[in-house]
Amino acid sequence: MPDNVYDAIVVGSGIAGGWAAKELTQKGLKVLLLERGENIEHIKDYKSANKAPWEFPHRGGKTTEMTKEYPVLDRDYPLNEMNLNYWTNEKDCPYTETKRFDWYRGYHVGGRSLMWGRQSYRWSDLDFGANAKDGHGVDWPIRYKDIASWYDYVEKFAGISGSKEGLPHLPDGQFQPGMELNCVEKDVAARLKQHYKGERHLFIGRVANITQPLPGRTNCQYRNKCWLGCPFGGYFSTQSSTLPAAVATGNLTLRPFSLATKVLYNKDTKKATGVEVLDTQDNKTYEFKSKVVFLCASAFNSTWVLFNSATDIWPGGLGSSSGELGHNVMDHHFRVGAEGIAEGYDDKYYFGRRPTGFYIPRFRNTGSDTRDYVRSFGYQGGASRQGWNRQIAELGIGADLKNALSEPGPWSLGMTAFGEILPYHENTISLDKTKKDKWGLPVLAMNCEIKDNEKKMRVDMKNDAMEMLEAAGLKDVKPSESDYFMGMGIHEMGTARMGKDPKTSVLNAHNQVWDAPNVYVTDGACMTSAACVNPSLTYMALTARAVDHAVGELKKGNI
Repeated sequence: MPDNVYDAIVVGSGIAGGWAAKELTQKGLKVLLLERGENIEHIKDYKSANKAPWEFPHRGGKTTEMTKEYPVLDRDYPLNEMNLNYWTNEKDCPYTETKRFDWYRGYHVGGRSLMWGRQSYRWSDLDFGANAKDGHGVDWPIRYKDIASWYDYVEKFAGISGSKEGLPHLPDGQFQPGMELNCVEKDVAARLKQHYKGERHLFIGRVANITQPLPGRTNCQYRNKCWLGCPFGGYFSTQSSTLPAAVATGNLTLRPFSLATKVLYNKDTKKATGVEVLDTQDNKTYEFKSKVVFLCASAFNSTWVLFNSATDIWPGGLGSSSGELGHNVMDHHFRVGAEGIAEGYDDKYYFGRRPTGFYIPRFRNTGSDTRDYVRSFGYQGGASRQGWNRQIAELGIGADLKNALSEPGPWSLGMTAFGEILPYHENTISLDKTKKDKWGLPVLAMNCEIKDNEKKMRVDMKNDAMEMLEAAGLKDVKPSESDYFMGMGIHEMGTARMGKDPKTSVLNAHNQVWDAPNVYVTDGACMTSAACVNPSLTYMALTARAVDHAVGELKKGNI
């Protein structure tokens, strides 16, 4: 086989791309995995993972220079000196904000699988059927039964810890033993259950941190340094999980510093023939051939590749025949909730730094309850004791201050809601050909915002949080609310949605591009709606399912 010819090419090495590489190689295909950024090797390249805060020049914080160099990262928590190399260089890779959009990206092997929040929840038919029920967007071409076995499959391999709750609108999964709620959280959960007569639930967050060892991985060490890369493999990432499995087959070629610029397309066969790549080190262009292409470069970057492909046939790019490519951008809106003080627990503490909090699943618009908006929200939160860095106004100096700070402070509990954003056609990304990146390529322009439905939902997100904390007996309950702009959730979805009709969608029920059936898109771009739970577990399941379909179609000669 020539050096530039493979059975399959996977673009992007994050959560979806890692899964595609694993599944394709394990099914016997020779696979080229393209990553536009550097290679970060498991354990060896986690340079900050074992450092204490005082080992960093600025104790892990950010500098004035960093805020100038990374103005988008500086809008929220990601900007810090501990893992700055994991985040994209904003000068090299700019974008246009027609409306403000906070785009937090990681261009390296593993992508955001190294930095993700790891919350892992299944969708239910309440989610897959939402568009059809209330008329927003288009109907999903699949339902829970089509993906349930794939959730089983990816959960067992990735390692999801959690508890089974028997809720129809948040299906249980193949869980390792869940982490424990602390004493305050347990009491709050019991009080909420009693007050709301079993209709609201608080339980430990389902998280891709393992509590029992898996091959090549040690269970979570409760260090809560997951965003730095875990040398124990305690959480699921490309580096700890899917990449080693793909490498072990002998069928994988990993090519970092390889920016996929377009899918090569044959208009006579109506199929892709491979991928064009710009080597970001030598600035030369290369072509790689394959029978099938998986676009897993993250929602917006996969769509950028499609925009840039097959423009001699479709001016809007490959997959644009429906007019939906680049439309229906979604995220999860949050930054609203409540917090309060839990009294009577001063003799209690907890062990370690648990890498997950509690979860309260959706309860609005689930049954007979109806609101003046559609869809819903869930809460993520936790209880903890204030530490040494709290401010004690009455003890500003001296021995009394030192003595006070040698003991933990009062218990507090806070939670924030994550709400669904509807798939509005007018929320778009597009190519801005007037602005170029470091390599002279056109950048994306973001034109997205939340609308009245989400704004009405945010009122309940705040009021319900306060009501629940007060019902649970917390004191000094206060709302917490900050401005939200799309992208802040780091759950960008849509722009190449799945559907039943090539006239209204970019992809079919198996994640194939209608206009090129040997091109599959399985990252956030494929999402037809957003639900209110974290989406990455669904990307994993959809990717494994799509690979199974692709290999079957290749064997049949259909693609």
